[in-house]
Amino acid sequence: MVNVDQDFGHEYLKKEKSHMELSAIITPSAEGGYVAFNPETGTTTQGDSIEEALANLREATELYLEEFPLTLTGRSLLTTFQVATHA
Repeated sequence: MVNVDQDFGHEYLKKEKSHMELSAIITPSAEGGYVAFNPETGTTTQGDSIEEALANLREATELYLEEFPLTLTGRSLLTTFQVATHA
């Protein structure tokens, strides 16, 4: 989408930033805090809180995508499965 803004009688074209919806898997860290992982890019970060881990993941993933653009072919599906435990 393109917006046209007027500034001192001149027209400038401004592109709106597009957004990509990606997945985040956040797990507690054994050392404290949280680990955040994005499966689409493989980026992984950490933070003292869920919010900090997610913000760090967003920043790391944006930096990654600047170097390695990604074209998504569909939405990710998150599910769970069970495995047998051994005592």
